[in-house]
Amino acid sequence: MSTEPPESAESPPEASPSAPSRRTFIATTAVGGAVAVGGLTSGPSVFGAEPAGAVEAPPGSRVSVTVNGVRHTVTVDNRTSLLDLLRERLGLTGSKKGCNAGACGACTVLVDGRRVNSCLTLTVRLDGADVTTIEGLADGDQLHPLQQAFIDQDAFQCGYCTSGQIMSGVGCVQEGHTGSPEEIREFMSGNICRCGCYVKIVRAVEQAAHGK
Repeated sequence: MSTEPPESAESPPEASPSAPSRRTFIATTAVGGAVAVGGLTSGPSVFGAEPAGAVEAPPGSRVSVTVNGVRHTVTVDNRTSLLDLLRERLGLTGSKKGCNAGACGACTVLVDGRRVNSCLTLTVRLDGADVTTIEGLADGDQLHPLQQAFIDQDAFQCGYCTSGQIMSGVGCVQEGHTGSPEEIREFMSGNICRCGCYVKIVRAVEQAAHGK
């Protein structure tokens, strides 16, 4: 019996040379997509934005400020806090960066005699101002009365909050808010001591204010 196919059977049609195969189509599409994405990420934006490398430097300002009796004229980024100016530009590290959000008081300094949280105070707003930090309280080897009172009353443990506590206490005394322990606690409430030395801190402020 013959195994040859009948003469009426037709062979499968040959692929048209002009029609790309499925594999060729996928490869071509992938390459084209990569080129398009690369063009969008490396070249100028279709919306006209500049490339990342062309971003301008943040604006700066020239500021003159007196710190502990010494005049400083500096050019700073407009976002620079007084705390960062003191610590990073002037090397005055006595003011501590605690919460950096104005909640703990470790960065307290005096600006024109008033207590401020230096982490929240912009340097550009202090042109011509007079700033006093913990480094500027003592007169040579003679400690400020409140510094001495903190030693006498043993009003610190770890010491991290101490500079801010002392600066706030100086402001409290100058403002006249030392009529009673309760008043001192109220007007020192913005300064947190995580070691819990509040009773001795109040005693130190009383000693500096009233000599007792």
